[in-house]
Amino acid sequence: MQLNHTKEKDGLIIMLMSKLLGERFKEKPSEATSTSHVFLLRGGYVRQVTNGIYTLLPPAKRIAAKIENIIREEMDAIDGQEVLFPVALPGDLWKESGRFDAVGSELVRFKDRANKDMILGMTHEEAAVHLARSEAKSYADYPFMIYQIQTKFRDEPRARGGLIRVREFTMKDAYSFHTSQEDLEQYYDQCYDAYHKIYARAGVPEVISVKSDTGMMGGKVAHEFMLLTDIGEDTLVICDSCDYRSNMEVAVGKLAVSTTSEAEIKEVETPNMKTIEEVAGFLNVPVTNTLKACVFAAEGQEKPVIVFIRGDLQVNTSKLEKITKAAVTPFEDYENAKNLCFGFMGPYGLDAQGATVIFDASLKDEKNLVAGGNKVDVHITGISMSREFPDAEYVDVAEVFEGQECPCCHGKLQFKRGVEVGNIFQLGTRYTESMGMTYVDKDGKAKTPIMGCYGIGVGRLLACIIEARHDDYGPIWPMSVAPWQVHICVLKSKKQDMNVVGMDLYNKLNKKFEVIVDDRDVAAGAQFADADLLGVPVRVVVGEKNLANGQVELVTRDKSVKKLVAIEDIEKEVAELVEQLSNM
Repeated sequence: MQLNHTKEKDGLIIMLMSKLLGERFKEKPSEATSTSHVFLLRGGYVRQVTNGIYTLLPPAKRIAAKIENIIREEMDAIDGQEVLFPVALPGDLWKESGRFDAVGSELVRFKDRANKDMILGMTHEEAAVHLARSEAKSYADYPFMIYQIQTKFRDEPRARGGLIRVREFTMKDAYSFHTSQEDLEQYYDQCYDAYHKIYARAGVPEVISVKSDTGMMGGKVAHEFMLLTDIGEDTLVICDSCDYRSNMEVAVGKLAVSTTSEAEIKEVETPNMKTIEEVAGFLNVPVTNTLKACVFAAEGQEKPVIVFIRGDLQVNTSKLEKITKAAVTPFEDYENAKNLCFGFMGPYGLDAQGATVIFDASLKDEKNLVAGGNKVDVHITGISMSREFPDAEYVDVAEVFEGQECPCCHGKLQFKRGVEVGNIFQLGTRYTESMGMTYVDKDGKAKTPIMGCYGIGVGRLLACIIEARHDDYGPIWPMSVAPWQVHICVLKSKKQDMNVVGMDLYNKLNKKFEVIVDDRDVAAGAQFADADLLGVPVRVVVGEKNLANGQVELVTRDKSVKKLVAIEDIEKEVAELVEQLSNM
């Protein structure tokens, strides 16, 4: 039975597998680095155009559209107003915010024909402020939230995993504007709840939220929404006893309080011993009773940054960058820091001229510590922090370690891998102030509004649904985002024209559901393999043997349901199954 691949019938589109664009194949692509990447290529969902840039084929486009609709509905439910910002933006906007020069090569800059600086939007805070400052000039206009679903470009140096990490991507980003911090915090909580609803509706309710670093976005409070998976690049810190969850970049933990008594300062010869472990072993003390120096160079600053920290801990560079307000790298300019004795550096007797000194919170109230003596082959014992450094200020720049005590309870911290599928930030006045955005308050005075921003990557969420919902044969799409709801497999027979029965079923089911029918003249195994790769939740199999008994087979993609159904009952049975899967 020959039909065009699409035609309107009661407002629904008929879809035939024989006409569906996109090849499906068995072999694992050599370039694929994740489960989702494998199935997106094998199933005919995406094709790579160049590194980190993909074309979406019809099945992926249908899924993406459903994800976008879920996001749109939840944003509208919290009074979001949809807009659309340009992809290409004038560099002057980013110069106003200070990010034109501050952001690295991941921001694509170019000149237009008038030789003016332009950029490709990788995020749209500046565009949002540009719009809002011309439209919201009175306190009566606040609060409000605007959002878009838009293509963005970030020249990501490490594109990987198919749609997990790309250079061009579709993203929902939202920006809220408020007249008080309290109002921002209240709305932030609404967005937080809306995000969990989005992930649940998209079929990944196991997505968790973690405290995170604000990074290049600025602001003070941020959360990332993470899918726990072994392919994740982010390390998450999770308590085994309570709901404490954090990104490694901002995670904190408790340290045991020192019970050591104070001792006299002594200078000890430690020949050829530069590592903490060597010194601790030589002096027969625990590594936790040592203090070490870590030296960094801060971008744009001439002074080296010396961090003193407990000997068993490592410096978290993200935390340190928040303190220094600059990117940091290990210090290597030894020639211009001859007053520092590298390998034997300590706070006692240190010539810190020309250096910035930071004490980590792990040292506070510690006694009888061992540290470098600022002389080659010499260490100092008996250092008491409160005695030797009574005016010291302590900040947390330490990286937590697995098994460390939770900051909220007596549980232990565990490390998990995760992929970020969304983020929210309390930006404060980071952009409104730098870009001169004001409104007239009730008292007639000009005030600076406070911002929040909220992002979700559509393609990455699509890939993460596969990571969470698949078997060895392909994706298992949740009903809410599946490319089609019902997949009819019409098996071939030499005795009768099965397509007649198959298309009759199709016409009945297509009145209520999104249906695709496999009308191809191929073996049953090929049909089933392709059906698994398409991952449609409900499958109807029309076969000669069952048809002789007036029945067809009804199967779910996850194989939890498999039964024979009388042809006259198929509409009712499919409706019940679709409803059941829709409510899961």
